Amino acid sequence: MSLNFPLLLVIAVFVCGLLALLDLVVLAPRRRTAISTYQGSVSQPDVAVLERLNKEPLLVEYGKSFFPVLFIVLILRSFLVEPFQIPSGSMKPTLDVGDFILVNKFSYGIRLPVLDQKVIQIGDPQRGDVMVFRYPSDPSVNYIKRVVGLPGDQIRYTSDKRLFINGELVAKQLLGSEPGTLGSAELYQEKLGEVEHQIRQEMTRYRAVPDHEWTVPAAHYFMMGDNRDNSNDSRFWDDPNIPKDELGMVPDKNIVGKAFAVWMSWPEPKLSHLPNFSRVGLIK
Repeated sequence: MSLNFPLLLVIAVFVCGLLALLDLVVLAPRRRTAISTYQGSVSQPDVAVLERLNKEPLLVEYGKSFFPVLFIVLILRSFLVEPFQIPSGSMKPTLDVGDFILVNKFSYGIRLPVLDQKVIQIGDPQRGDVMVFRYPSDPSVNYIKRVVGLPGDQIRYTSDKRLFINGELVAKQLLGSEPGTLGSAELYQEKLGEVEHQIRQEMTRYRAVPDHEWTVPAAHYFMMGDNRDNSNDSRFWDDPNIPKDELGMVPDKNIVGKAFAVWMSWPEPKLSHLPNFSRVGLIK
């Protein structure tokens, strides 16, 4: 069973807040009354007795201590910025395995934690954005891909690795080559919307993709990885529980936020492989 961290965080904030409120309204007045009664019954109050009467229950003490910290974490993580780590190479060369990224949680609207219900509309995903979202077939799993298709777009991807959006070929410029999964891979400069970025394609046929076309329905998005032949994305998703016209699409309700920066890279979290900061920068 996967860990629902947002739910656990909300529960922790609620419990700690409840303990703090209980102490403020009930327990603290009782302690003050007990101290006042004791002081009135003796001529010389014992300091040790006063400390014991004024001592908070251990659970309340912990709750009051953790509440402000957890509350700040909840606000930051739910509405402002959330950190993620890249687990695979599907977004090479833009993002690499072990990159730690920051995701803007309010770029596409303010959503309630846990419920993921949008309450304030701020903006919509734009073509070329690098976006974190919950995998449609398993919302407990977070994916990161690039926005290729917007609502209403006609997307076509051919067996010779050409991408068409609304009938227009997305141009790409060869930059060079590097070692690939089966031989070598080519790096290209591509432009989606206003965003110029690099993509990676295997020179040999690594994953056969037949010509296919998709129409992006309303409030959905078509996603692809920059590592075009090594990415599990909208081109390949298949789920009998999802309506045919929405198959491969990411619904707006599954959006987590826009990835905007790499702040650290640590492919192998070991003492012998320390984190490095050579890849720190904004994500294109």
